Amino acid sequence: MKRSLERLSERAAAEGLLDVAYATVDSPFGPLLVATTPRGLVKLSLPNYDAGEALEELAARISPRVLEAPARLDDARRQLDAYFDGRLREFELPLDWRLSRGFRLRAARAIHRIPYGRTRSYTDIARSAGNERAVRAAGTACGANPIPIVVPCHRVLRSGGALGGYGGGLPMKEALLKMEGVLPEGE
Repeated sequence: MKRSLERLSERAAAEGLLDVAYATVDSPFGPLLVATTPRGLVKLSLPNYDAGEALEELAARISPRVLEAPARLDDARRQLDAYFDGRLREFELPLDWRLSRGFRLRAARAIHRIPYGRTRSYTDIARSAGNERAVRAAGTACGANPIPIVVPCHRVLRSGGALGGYGGGLPMKEALLKMEGVLPEGE
């Protein structure tokens, strides 16, 4: 069955019938759904999100030609594994930004530039996205980030250093920041 699925996805890709390929990646937090287009990684759905809803969103907003094709995501899967193992500090994946627009896109690009082991405030992100006073909109952009971890919204904190929110839940945000050395392990 698995081999048949691989052949089907290879044939669909070869015939230009595969617009979105997806796979599941194991993480220390649970399974992640990752999806790519010919442009690049377009979606990373955290474990607490419904994978079916993520696939429906991709079908509605990008193309109904969505197919499980793990081989198309080998590089993303390898990089995510290396990141979670502490061996990768910067993802080198092409990104497809089309699930974000306007201010949210500008905010996502600002978030993407936050280096490993560093943080920025929601105010910093609002300023980088072109509207210093749009702090709540920066928070909304973090919450709507379609590619968390790779576009590291977990590195965005409140101005006083409090964690703020996170789509994967605060324990996941805290664990990611500890892994990156931002927060001490004992807290």
